[in-house]
Amino acid sequence: MATSPPLSKRRLSRLLRESREASGLTADQVTDRAHELGATRWSPSKITRLERDEWVRPKLEDVEVLLDIYGIQGLTERAEYIRLAKEARQKSWWRSYDDVIEGKLPGLEPGASRIREVALTLIPGLLQTQAYTRAVIIGGGIVDAEEIDRRVEARMLRQLILDPKADGPKYWAIIDEAALRKIPLETREEQIRHLIDIQRPDLRVQVLPDSAGLHAAVGGAFTMLDFAEDTGLVYTENPVVQRVHDEPADIEAWDLVYQYVSASALGIQESVLFLESLIS
Repeated sequence: MATSPPLSKRRLSRLLRESREASGLTADQVTDRAHELGATRWSPSKITRLERDEWVRPKLEDVEVLLDIYGIQGLTERAEYIRLAKEARQKSWWRSYDDVIEGKLPGLEPGASRIREVALTLIPGLLQTQAYTRAVIIGGGIVDAEEIDRRVEARMLRQLILDPKADGPKYWAIIDEAALRKIPLETREEQIRHLIDIQRPDLRVQVLPDSAGLHAAVGGAFTMLDFAEDTGLVYTENPVVQRVHDEPADIEAWDLVYQYVSASALGIQESVLFLESLIS
C-alpha cells in the first residue's frame, strides 16, 4: 500500500494519545515534565492539538520529547514513532494543489486498503472522466480557466490509485440513478462507458435504481475508508464542511447504512446491464 503522509500523521497522533493514557499522565503533567527537560514551548493545548491530529508537520524533536516522558525506551518501538513522524513530514503530490483541493480525503485515499462509497447526485471523483469532471467544476460556479484546469488535473491524479498496476485500495462504489441522470448529455456516453469498462474483481460499481425508493443513505453521500494497520474512518462533505468521522460507534453506524444501501442496489451484472441500457 502506498505511503500516505496524512495517514501516518493520524496514526502518530493516535499512538501518542494512547501512550500518554497508558502512562497515566494528564496533558498538564506532560507539559510540566517537558519543561523540566528544557522543552519550554509546550502547553496542554499543544498536546491536545497533537493528539487530535491538528498539527501540520510533526517535529521529530517534539516526538522524541514525548517518547522520553512516556518512558518509551525500546529501540524498535521508538523507531516506529520516528518512522511515522518522518513519513508525515513528506510532501506528496496533492500539496502542490492545496489551492484547489479541499479536505483530507485525497491524502488518505492512497493509504487505504479498501474504499467504499455511496454517491447520490454526482459520479464519485475517483470514477469521473475528464470531460465530466470539467462539467461538474463549471457547474459549481468556477469560471477561471486556469483554476478549472488545475482542479481537473488534480482529480485525474487522484485516480492513479485505481490503476490496475498500482498497489492501491479495493474500491466499491454505489451510485444512485439520480447521479447518472444528471450527467450532461455531451459527456454521458463516455462517462457511463467508463463506469462499465472500469469494472474488475477489486473495483466494483453498483447502481441504486429509482425503483429502490427511499433508502438508508437518503440523508447524504459518504465515503468509508479501511486501513490495514489503523482504525477506519468515514468522510462526509458538503459545500461548506468536510468532516472525518472516526469514533467506533459512528463507523459502525455508517457501515450498517452501507450494508442496507448495498442490499437495495442492483447486483454487479444487473448494474452493468442497467448502465448499458442508458447508452444503447
